[in-house]
Amino acid sequence: MPKRIALARVHSLRDALVGTVTLACAVLRAAHAQQDIGHKILGGVGIDAGVQSEPGLYFAGRLVRYGATQIRDRDGTVVPLQGLDLDAWGGTFGAAFVTKPSSKRTPYFSFALSVPIAKISLSVDDPRVALDRSGFADLYIQPLKVGWRLTGFDLVGSYSIYAPTGRFEPRGGSGVGRGFWTQEFALGGAAFFKGGRSRRVSALASYDVNSRKRGIDIRRGNTLQVQGGAGFPIARVVTVGAAGYALWQVTADRGTAIPPALRGQNDRVFGLGPEVQLVLPKQSLRLEARAEFDFGVRSRPCGNVGALGLTYRRS
Repeated sequence: MPKRIALARVHSLRDALVGTVTLACAVLRAAHAQQDIGHKILGGVGIDAGVQSEPGLYFAGRLVRYGATQIRDRDGTVVPLQGLDLDAWGGTFGAAFVTKPSSKRTPYFSFALSVPIAKISLSVDDPRVALDRSGFADLYIQPLKVGWRLTGFDLVGSYSIYAPTGRFEPRGGSGVGRGFWTQEFALGGAAFFKGGRSRRVSALASYDVNSRKRGIDIRRGNTLQVQGGAGFPIARVVTVGAAGYALWQVTADRGTAIPPALRGQNDRVFGLGPEVQLVLPKQSLRLEARAEFDFGVRSRPCGNVGALGLTYRRS
């Protein structure tokens, strides 16, 4: 591939890379309520992706890192960029409120909000494509989620918004905001085994509808993603399992500002990795750790995500 095309890819992908860390910062989950506080980033939810959480008020903090040393094109071929290094860090704090009316027939209702802070750096041997940004990222709002706990399984559905509150400059300035609104529609569930809720398999499918970027004629294509996992206890307070994800960009990016070399490049990626959870019931705390690794990548960075989270539940 000619170097000028490779450079054109990276210039155009810079917004996508900034978006990667913005999403990473929005990753935040509460105990058995991780999908309630933002799951747009791949790897943001796993074992409990489709689990309906217990009633209560949740506060959670999370540290997330995403790293990549490759970008792959529409055919899955590595773009030949020497010295590529993407390093993204995010910290976030959020809250979710879950309630259940007294009637057995009524569903659970949830509402959530989170605010992220991000830092992203991107470098290659060519300094023209270097990037270093930090600051507040885009706000996550979940005005409504409904869920049911049935015999042996849960069902959940939600509507969420990612608001472009983070600083965004359309021509490559500072800031880690994405500069556009995203509406997210999600539907999922979980199945439980051996008469309890400790052994489970769950999945959550989400469809993201993106608006036009502010100040530039680019509209990110809509995406479909599925996240989930399976877990089982190995001790009274420890659960281990595997988490995975898949994403398909189902509509093309649009706009006159998209470079010709990047038109028609729809994202695709899969991921898999381990997850460990430590629950301290008396302290109403949960500590979690997850690491997931990209594969089957098309038209996006290929890397890995790691996350540490701490959640407090007030019933």
